[in-house]
Formats: sequence, structure tokens, C-alpha cells
Amino acid sequence: MISFGLPPTETFAALQRAARERILILDGAMGTMIQTLNMTEEDFTANGHIHGPGCRHHATDHPQKGNNDLLVLTQPDAVEEIQLQFALAGADILETNTFSSTTIAQADYGLEGAVHDLNVAAARVARRAGDRATAKDGKPRWVAGAVGPTNRTASISPDVNDPGYRAVTFDDLRVAYGQQIDGLIEGGSDLILIETIFDTLNAKAAIFAAFESFAKVGRRLPIMISGTITDASGRTLSGQTPTAFWHSVRHSRPFTVGLNCALGADAMRPHLAELAGVAETMTCAYPNAGLPNAFGQYDETPEDTAGKVEVFAKEGLVNVVGGCCGTTPDHIRAIAEHVAAYAPRKLDETVDA
Repeated sequence: MISFGLPPTETFAALQRAARERILILDGAMGTMIQTLNMTEEDFTANGHIHGPGCRHHATDHPQKGNNDLLVLTQPDAVEEIQLQFALAGADILETNTFSSTTIAQADYGLEGAVHDLNVAAARVARRAGDRATAKDGKPRWVAGAVGPTNRTASISPDVNDPGYRAVTFDDLRVAYGQQIDGLIEGGSDLILIETIFDTLNAKAAIFAAFESFAKVGRRLPIMISGTITDASGRTLSGQTPTAFWHSVRHSRPFTVGLNCALGADAMRPHLAELAGVAETMTCAYPNAGLPNAFGQYDETPEDTAGKVEVFAKEGLVNVVGGCCGTTPDHIRAIAEHVAAYAPRKLDETVDA
């Protein structure tokens, strides 16, 4: 059972105060930036020396190139530098590099045993980047422990010949998310970001796990919840409209609810407007830099993306904005500049602290 009897962290109140004063800025795409580094298999594994905060991990029978989350253990300075660039570009909230840091997702790389270390290390890396930026400009930075959707869905069968089959259960997800969130909290995350939600049942498992983790530490962190609309139908992969999605997660009393990924800002706008029209809490939007080209790359310039995100601010739809796939520090800088003149979305009632 989700309990709101736990005291909120000081972060919760500070975030709410800041978000009432101005539109907050979330960072951009870690994957886009990592790709520019052209890392090799040896870079990803540090030549086989995969060390966590408390132990050493081995996955010699699995290629690791592309396992971006692993870099917080093997190339932490590179990840920290990327996050520092986003912070200095204007990001108030830095996401941890943990999109796939669950046992479910890391099974593809044979690194299920490294999950705790991945999350602890990622939160510490992001914290260092945020502290370095604050030391330069005096602005506070918050670390959002990023919780991705995993590569399995609890609502849809992966086998068209067996529609009743599920590759994962709610409890499987709850346990995996709980391990991840425990590590993110231990590493010093200020809030938990459940993102790129294509299956709301997965998100519900993450929410449940988050409150179990909060109970362990005796304090409640803010939660950000972000769904993804998969096509022009305006629905998530599991079939929900933005309104239905909100009513499915509103029981968690999130700090923000919103949308990310999948669509560029133009296509996201009507769905964001629908969500902003029903949500009783603050809203967040971080679209891709347009749609990918034939090579999977994103061509939308920082000015183009920022101009489209500015529409969200001008129409009073958002409290937090940032960028997803394809967005660089230049995109985040442009977004921050374009929305600075606008007041954040007004609420009749905000989520209780």
C-alpha cells in the first residue's frame, strides 16, 4: 500500500518553490552525447576492469558496447563531463545515466549483479556534475534518479500466437525497480523520474517500488512521471490516452506528470495540452529533437527545437521542460533561453508536500 505518512525531503519543498517561480529546465539526451565519443568495446569495459563502489563485476561472455549505463563505472569522468555540460547550458535537473539499470534490462549484458553499483555510482556522478556547476554559477541543481521502462511489458504479450502470455509480471517489475531505486537513493538522488512509459502497468510497479524504497529510508522523495505517445493515435503503447494515463497514476501525487521521447515537439503539443488540462499537478515535457532520419540521427537544430518548446511555455502548458533523443547541450541552452520570459503553468492546487 502506498503511504503518504512519510515526511517529504527538503528537496520536495525547494523544488516546488522553484517551479512556482519559473519554468525549470531538465537536461538533454545522454545517449546522443555518448555516441559522439565513438567509444569502443574496450572503453565500455575499461579493458575488463568493471569496478563498482564495493566490488568487481565480470561479464566477459557478453559484448558491452552500447551498454551506456555501464559507463558510470568504467568511464565516470566522461559521463560527469556530459552532465556538467548540460548543467552549464541551463539544466536545473540532471538525470542519472540509469535508463537501463535494472536486472531485467541488464540481463541482456549479463550484468544483473552490477545493478546496485550502477545506480549508486550514477547518482554520485550526477551529483558531482551538479555540484561543479553550482560552484561556477551559484544556481542549485537537483539529481533525478532515472527509471526507464525496461525492455518488457506487463500488459502486452510478446507472442502474437499466445495473447495471454506475459514475459514479465508486476512483482518481477516491482522487485527490479525496487533494487534500482534503493541504489539511486543511496547514491544521493533528490527525486525519482519514472520515464518513457509505454505501459502504465510497468509504471505502476515502479511507483509501488518507489514508495517501498521511501519507507526503508523514512522519507518521501518527489516523483516525476513521464509517458510516451507512440504514434499519431495519441495513445501509449498499452492503449491509454493522456487523460486515462493521468487518472492511472494520479494516486501517487507526483511532483510532475508529462510526456517525453517518441514524437517531436510539434506532434507532442496536442497531447501535452490534453494532459495539462486534466492534471492536478505540475507538468513536464521533454520531446525529441524532431523525428529521426533514415540513419537514426536527429536533424532538428537547437533553435528549431527551442522555438517549438517555447510554444508550450507561451500557451501555459508546462512547469518543467527539457530534451530527449537527439538533444545536446546547445539544444538545452536554446530551450532555456526561449522559455525564460514565460511564467510556469498555473495550478489551482499543487501536489501536497
